[in-house]
Amino acid sequence: MQRLVKFTFLLLIPILWLSACDNRQGGGADGSPESSEVLEVTTKSGIAMIYIGPGEFTMGTPRGDPDEAPEHAVELAGFLMDKFEVTHAMYTRAELPNPSHWQDDPRKPVEQVRWRGARLYCNERSLMEGLEPCYDEARSGLPRIAEANGYRLPTEAEWEYAARAGTRSDYSFGKAGQLRQYAWFAGNGGKRTHRVGTRRPNAWGLHDLYGNVSEWCEDVYGPDYYRASPAANPAGPEPEGDDPKRVIRGGSWRASEAMCRVTFRRGEKTGDTDACFFTDYCGFRCVRTITPEELKQLQGQSR
Repeated sequence: MQRLVKFTFLLLIPILWLSACDNRQGGGADGSPESSEVLEVTTKSGIAMIYIGPGEFTMGTPRGDPDEAPEHAVELAGFLMDKFEVTHAMYTRAELPNPSHWQDDPRKPVEQVRWRGARLYCNERSLMEGLEPCYDEARSGLPRIAEANGYRLPTEAEWEYAARAGTRSDYSFGKAGQLRQYAWFAGNGGKRTHRVGTRRPNAWGLHDLYGNVSEWCEDVYGPDYYRASPAANPAGPEPEGDDPKRVIRGGSWRASEAMCRVTFRRGEKTGDTDACFFTDYCGFRCVRTITPEELKQLQGQSR
C-alpha cells in the first residue's frame, strides 16, 4: 500500500507542474489568469529560459503616470525569455569585459551595462549556440536584423506581458505589501544587488522582474507612444537623433514600491556615447523568437 501511494504521488507531480505553468493571457477583471502554454527549457549553452506562447493582453494602466496610458490591446507572437537576469558569470562567459560596480558574486546580475553592451552580449550568446546574431555590428547603432533567429533584448510589450503573467493588477502576485517576497527594492535591498533567483518567481517562473536591477528593452522611449502603438507586436517609436533614450523596465534595488509596478516605464540614456556612464541599477535579460520546431528540439534537449 505504501508503494502505491508513493507511485501515485509521483504521477501527480508532472500534472501539478503543468497546471502551475498553464497561465497566460490578459486575465479577468479581478486579475485572475487565463490558461496558455508556458514551459521551461534549457538552451545549448545551459541557460534556463521560459517559453511564453502567443497571446493577447491589455498593456498600460489608467492608474499610473501619464506615459502608462492609455490602456490598449496588444497581440504578441510566442518567445523565449531568460528565467533570470543576465549574471556576471553569463556575461563574462561571452568574453566581454564586465562593467559592473558589484563583482563579488558571479550569480549577481550584471549592471552598469550600456545598451550597446547588452546587445553585444546577445550577439555573442547567439554565436556560442550557432544562431544568427540579431544585431548588425558593421553598422552604426547596431541595428536589428529582423530575420535573424538569435538572442535580442525584449520589446517593451514582451517585457510587460511576461511580468504580468496573465494578470491585470499593478503586481502580478497581488498587493504591494507582498513585494518583499518577490523583489529586492529600496525597502529591503540594502543599497546593493543580490543573487538572481533569491526572491519568489512570478506565476510563469520568471525571477527578479520587479527588482534587483532594472532591465533594458529594445524600444526607443516615447512618453506618448501608447496612443499610436500598433496592436500586433509593437516595437516602439522610430529613433530620432543619434542616441535616443531607450526603455528600461522593472524596479531595482534602489526603486520605490511604485517604481516596481508592472506598468511603470522609464526612458534612460543608453550610455553608448558617454564615457562616464554609471547606472549600477540597470541590467537586462534576453529573449528569442522561436519556431514550434525549434521549441520541440529544445524540449527534447531539456529532458
